[in-house]
Amino acid sequence: MNQWIREAWRRPRARMTGALYLLYFLTAILAQFLVSRGLAVSGNLTNVIATVCYLVVTLLFYGLFKPVSSSLSLVAALFSLAGCVVMALGLFHLASSPFSPLLFFAPFCLLIGYLILRSSFLPRVLGVLMMFAGLAWLAFLLPAVPHDLSIAIEVLGFLTELSLCLWLLVMGVSVERWKEQDSAERSSHAASGIDPA
Repeated sequence: MNQWIREAWRRPRARMTGALYLLYFLTAILAQFLVSRGLAVSGNLTNVIATVCYLVVTLLFYGLFKPVSSSLSLVAALFSLAGCVVMALGLFHLASSPFSPLLFFAPFCLLIGYLILRSSFLPRVLGVLMMFAGLAWLAFLLPAVPHDLSIAIEVLGFLTELSLCLWLLVMGVSVERWKEQDSAERSSHAASGIDPA
């Protein structure tokens, strides 16, 4: 059973990741729309769905980029999970945090961008775009950024993440290259005496 689970996890699941990523975007936009119309309860419930989608996307990204670097993929996932926790606590006012979720999602985007650049199964331009998204989210947090510029930064961050989402959904990844990188990563772990599973 454990072997079956391990083998099932060792698949890229790119299109599933893209579909859930798109669902996250749609529910997050709907939630903002509902809140802006004064429907806070419906907006918060929709935000919960968006957060759950992002949690699943985070885990799928971990599996997708584990063949590139299991340690960096784990660090990226931890940043994203921390951002999701901060976002969830803010939704229900369970705890007042001095941190914005973007403080965690920005490094997540930077690390995902770097992992894409090191991968052999996705176009490098997507890695550059994701790194731009990470830098954009960091710039968005600066208090001195003018309102018009912050809107432009938000649009840039949104569009760059959406580009990765749509690529995964429509094009997927080169499964053969993903498997090659996965085998190489497992071989390097086996040579160093580390269990990659």
